[in-house]
Amino acid sequence: MIERLKPEALLLKTSRGIMSRFRLAFYRMLGMKMGRSNRMEAGRCRRLTQIEIGSYNAFTEGCWLWPLDAAFDGVRIRIGDRNYFNRDLMIDACGYVEIGSDNMFGPGIYITDSNHTFGHGLVPHEQPMQVGDVKIGNGCWIGARAIILKGVELGDYCVVGAGAVVTKSFPAGSVIAGVPARLLSSSLSIPAGTAH
Repeated sequence: MIERLKPEALLLKTSRGIMSRFRLAFYRMLGMKMGRSNRMEAGRCRRLTQIEIGSYNAFTEGCWLWPLDAAFDGVRIRIGDRNYFNRDLMIDACGYVEIGSDNMFGPGIYITDSNHTFGHGLVPHEQPMQVGDVKIGNGCWIGARAIILKGVELGDYCVVGAGAVVTKSFPAGSVIAGVPARLLSSSLSIPAGTAH
């Protein structure tokens, strides 16, 4: 049985799709490198030439792709194919953030590759930043409100529990949770020929 959309739902879905196509065409015109058939609902991006997105990715409302606001000839955020980014996700890249393919990200996730330093006698904005990398493999599932910090590398098929604060790297197939995140299980079966 074919479900008929009510006029209200049809109008809202159509307008969201049209706005996504306009937004992505505008970003591409301003230098963002991207593949085909991506969808980006309302969100914010800056330094578009420093962002590279593959194909078939979906960014829902409130996603921020936020490279450091400074001139740079390379890519600071690189995203593979077929990822789903739920609402209110932020990727904050001062160095380099790489996300593979076929990942799912829950709402409210924060990914950053830098930390503020601190010391006596100086206000925080006068302190230098510690900058590193973040790499997330393929087929990962990152739970709602997780935070992934500088220097973290997650192997393929990792699962990060909701609200986890990930401060160190974990190998492929890890199930992690907590503050700071710790290994709960590494017994997930990884499809043959996919582990890197």
